Amino acid sequence: MMQNKAFFPKKLIYWYLENKRDLPWRGLTDPYRIWLSEIMLQQTRVAQGMPYYFKFTEAFPTIKDLANAPEDEVLKLWQGLGYYSRARNLHTTAKYIAYDLNGRFPNTFEELLELKGVGDYTASAIGSICFDLPTAVVDGNVYRVLSRVFGISTPINSPAGIKEFKKCAQELLDQSQPGTFNQALMEFGARHCKPQKPFCETCPFDSMCIAKKKNKISELPVKLKKVKVRKRYFNYMVLIAEGDKTILEQRTKKGIWQNLYQFPLIESEKTISIATLKKTEAFQQLEKEYSIDSVVLYNDKPIIHKLTHQHLNTNFWIVYSPSSVKKGTAFSAVKKAAVPVLISNFISQFPLFK
Repeated sequence: MMQNKAFFPKKLIYWYLENKRDLPWRGLTDPYRIWLSEIMLQQTRVAQGMPYYFKFTEAFPTIKDLANAPEDEVLKLWQGLGYYSRARNLHTTAKYIAYDLNGRFPNTFEELLELKGVGDYTASAIGSICFDLPTAVVDGNVYRVLSRVFGISTPINSPAGIKEFKKCAQELLDQSQPGTFNQALMEFGARHCKPQKPFCETCPFDSMCIAKKKNKISELPVKLKKVKVRKRYFNYMVLIAEGDKTILEQRTKKGIWQNLYQFPLIESEKTISIATLKKTEAFQQLEKEYSIDSVVLYNDKPIIHKLTHQHLNTNFWIVYSPSSVKKGTAFSAVKKAAVPVLISNFISQFPLFK
């Protein structure tokens, strides 16, 4: 095992130099751009995250530009990338670095860990790539490579597994070029040692891979059972009022989509009929504020929007009112609001908001 570990870094870096992708942040040591790319790629594929990286670096060329931007603008640019807490943390951290640290990006592992939204993996990536800190990264790609090559069957989402894989990655780390090693390990997992159908025939670790020798490639890495998915039932009230105005509210409570905007929401325990909808306290409160002429269900069947641990069964109810809305949102401005993708998709289809 020790001999295998000694050869591992050299073989890995050789593979990387021959096969690495030409990514816009690769080759950079600017901590702002590396931090931005790493936050965007958390739980996001490179192909999906890259257009957002270009949008953000164009809109906010420096960390001070990002710090000075209104949160609504940041959330709007982030729209569609999901896990919106990343965008809020990004903005908070940019303001902290720009104002409290006078624009100086932290350059020690301990200081990086203090940044909001930055954990062990992101601190290790930024630290090694930008400041040559000898800290190993461990993400999903790394778990997969190490578990297969070295036959580690400890569950990757257990406390013991997190500790064991970090220790293994740290022992393998090429101290003389930690940034290159970390990027190589992530790249190898993403492109070669893939979850399904890895390229075992051309693998540089073919002779040492324990998973291949024991025919356990499909069994590794081991992961404990996922948290049960929660089903929720959302009913959005899309008010169509006098003066071409509607109502958008900001989600201020913690949870999904915090600080994003939405139409007034009535959450129910199951899919409900129009008769049941009208009996809810929230609908009756809306009826008190605005004289409602009629209510029509927009979608033929509930729209199922899947999040990591939640499935949202959603109906959009079109609520017509002859009343005027003093503090409403003009139809022409609805598209400019920072909203979840679920609502953005509806807005792009609804004729009055086009």
